[in-house]
Amino acid sequence: MTIKHQNNSDFVSTIHDTGIDDHLASLRYAGIIQKALLPDPELLKGIFSDFFVLFLPRDIVSGDFYYVFNNRHSLCIAAGDCTGHGVPGALLSILGISFLNDILQSRSNIKANRVLNLMREKVMKALHQTGDKSVTKDSIDIALCIIDHNSGKFQFSGAYRPLIRMRNGELTEFRADKMTIGLAPLKEHPFTNQSVDTLPGDSFYIFSDGFSDQFGEQSDKKFKHKHLRRVIESMAGFPMMRQKEILEVTFNEWKGNTQQIDDVLVFGFQL
Repeated sequence: MTIKHQNNSDFVSTIHDTGIDDHLASLRYAGIIQKALLPDPELLKGIFSDFFVLFLPRDIVSGDFYYVFNNRHSLCIAAGDCTGHGVPGALLSILGISFLNDILQSRSNIKANRVLNLMREKVMKALHQTGDKSVTKDSIDIALCIIDHNSGKFQFSGAYRPLIRMRNGELTEFRADKMTIGLAPLKEHPFTNQSVDTLPGDSFYIFSDGFSDQFGEQSDKKFKHKHLRRVIESMAGFPMMRQKEILEVTFNEWKGNTQQIDDVLVFGFQL
């Protein structure tokens, strides 16, 4: 019996291709796991009068995440943006989701800024961020809203990520603290708790920085936050799913054939 051997280059190529296939399969499975941790859109339909989630990971897994926790006391809504993207960002996002669950499930009537203060403590402890120059600088930027079911009170607290409210065509931005969830380079202070008044028909938007930071094919410049504000203003009055379509088309047209540089997340909702 004659055995035909591959030449060396063919053999190396086969091993290399197999390795790539295994790596992609692992990433895809990790993406499935990560997606399972995100809120089920069907369940969100029972919580919001209208909403959309524009979620465009740069890679198969994402460092951005959106979060909804609802019990008889309150509703918590958040959009997180972890350091990096791909696998490192995804691992940190899973950590962030786990910490939010732990904080919100063990407490009732908690303030939004208290959630961020506790989350920062947990992240710093988990990543051994003690102030030493050699420690990891990984962190999470996040916009977090809490709505009390009994009083209707709406609280907002943000770590570098703001909240936008649209009311009768007028945009109001609630700015975030210039601190992150994790070790800050300056002295740390408690996060600020902001009260947000609401009226029927108000639309709210929380988002990562991926949309604003995307470079355009024609301009070779970033989209920028003020441009995103103008797009949100222009969508006023449209149903949420139509707004999602407008944002996605706007992003893709701006990006063109350039590489997507970061994960993109925009979460719009009406109460």
